[in-house]
Parts: sequence; C-alpha cells; structure tokens
Amino acid sequence: MREDHKRTSASSAGVGSLTGSLLLAHPALHDPNFRRTVVLMTTDGTDGAIGVVLNRPLNRCLGDLGGTFALSPLSGVPVFQGGPVETEQLILAAWQRQKHGFQLHLGIEPAAAIGLLDHKNVHVRAYFGYAGWSAGQLKDELRQNTWIVANAPTDLFDRPGDAMLWRNSLGREGAKWRLMADEPDQPDLN
Repeated sequence: MREDHKRTSASSAGVGSLTGSLLLAHPALHDPNFRRTVVLMTTDGTDGAIGVVLNRPLNRCLGDLGGTFALSPLSGVPVFQGGPVETEQLILAAWQRQKHGFQLHLGIEPAAAIGLLDHKNVHVRAYFGYAGWSAGQLKDELRQNTWIVANAPTDLFDRPGDAMLWRNSLGREGAKWRLMADEPDQPDLN
C-alpha cells in the first residue's frame, strides 16, 4: 500500500470526501478497536475508505523489532497499532509539514523513509495494520453519529500520538465536545 496525499483544508478534499480529515471516535463509541481513537483518513471513495489510527502507541521503536531495522537509521521510529485490519502488516508513513498543511506518504519503502528522515519538518512513524471500511460502511457510521469529522491541524504530528491526542482533538471541536472528552470512562465509580 503506497499513497501520497496533500492536505490543506477540509474544502480541498472535495464534497463528501474525508481524505485528509480526522475521524474522532464519538465518546459513546465502546468498540475496543476504536474507543477514543483519532483516525487519519487516507482514502475515501466509492469502493470504501482507509485510515490509520494515530493514537495507539505500542511503546516500541522499529529497532526493537530486530532484523534490518535494528541497525537502520529507522531504528528510533516509533511503532503504533494502526487499526484492526491486517495487524501483522507493517506500514511506514511519513508526514511533512508544509506552510498550509502537510503531505502524507503512506506505505513507503524503508529506503524512501530513510531518505525523508533528513528533510525539515518530517515525521516518520510505523503502524501495524490500518482501519478499513467497505463501500458505504463509513457513510452509515457517520449517519449514526459514530464519528466526529475534524480538520487535521498542520502541527498534528508535532503532538504526541498517545491517549491525550483524542481528548485534545475532540476538545478543539467546541465546548460540548470538550466537556464530553473529559468525562471519565466509568462515571458511576466516581
């Protein structure tokens, strides 16, 4: 899987397209695959949609996986759980922040990732798996208010890709969402 996307604003994605947008899991979504996740949408078309979960760090680096990554310039690249689809597949991704957005390189070869490490404002991450929806499935979930669609800020990859990314991203969507993002998982235990 190799895809390059340039994102500058919600309107640049085209009417109805979510490519380049963030999907923020609704606070009421309890599916363990997507509970409190931030998904960067990389493809959204008539055949389905693909994205990668940004905030499920595995607290490991590529060098920890051994093999050729152990001694590679990529050894310090952080590894994340990218989604519930093809979780054994390792996907390398690089984001380059630009003046009015960012450029995404998804599914790049290790040599290309190494080449991007020296570029200014580039972040390289690795993901096991991705999030995928069949034709019409994501549109149905959006009609059921499973997801909140948000613009991806240009500094998205300067932020830690941890559990706080969901809370902070949802909070940027307004006071109602900020309040819901701060609710405890089990309010009855408070």
